[in-house]
Amino acid sequence: MDVNLNLELTDHCNIKCKMCSQSMRDEAHGVPMRFMTWETWRDSLRGLADMPDEIHLCPHWLGEPTLHPRFDRFVEYAFRANRRNRLFRSFKLHTNGVLFDEERARLLLRLAHLPDQKLDTFNFIHFSIDAHTRPVYLEVKGADRQPQVYRNIERFLALRAEYGFERPYVTLAFVVQPDNADEAMAFRDHWAGILAQLGRPVAQTWDWPDQAKDTLYFRPLNCADQAASDALHADVCRALGLTESTESRLRSAESF
Repeated sequence: MDVNLNLELTDHCNIKCKMCSQSMRDEAHGVPMRFMTWETWRDSLRGLADMPDEIHLCPHWLGEPTLHPRFDRFVEYAFRANRRNRLFRSFKLHTNGVLFDEERARLLLRLAHLPDQKLDTFNFIHFSIDAHTRPVYLEVKGADRQPQVYRNIERFLALRAEYGFERPYVTLAFVVQPDNADEAMAFRDHWAGILAQLGRPVAQTWDWPDQAKDTLYFRPLNCADQAASDALHADVCRALGLTESTESRLRSAESF
């Protein structure tokens, strides 16, 4: 049996997305926000060795995992302990990309290609971006970090190409909402262009990505007026050439 396991390194976050309730409260889980201890991380991973199921590990839930002061050490330990996939079958990282410098990018690329693990162990990094221009990023994300985030992701993509690696694939996510809807096309064209220059096939989808390739993911905002949000999302998807049919969920970069 497949089990998706979230081991949340922290419920702190370094931005305040207006569509995320986590950023609006001091106690995300009913207790003051905190960072996972080394002992909890180590012991939790060791416990996976006795699990009969295939574990799909994600060090994220409500907070930003890379904000943990020992994020690199925690993740490196997990991969070094996972020889022959004895602890987890796959690993996925969710991040806003703010704290994603070159050293961290190189570390994660190396970990994705350690010997003694399946090639697709570290299959995806999900980047939550949600804007294209600096002013809209500030409005939607509550922090002036657009140049930094774009620079970090573009550098990661270039490094992946420099290493000649296929994985980790990236999901570049955009939550459609009134403040950013008119940027969806520019967002799509920018990232599709970057990936095309690197010779990477890219998909775009309105639903949760389920293909082993780089994907641009446009999803609706969950809110009180869900009907209006869904209608806006549908309009954006139509403009992008997406429909909710299986045949057209995924489009290649060549069609842009």
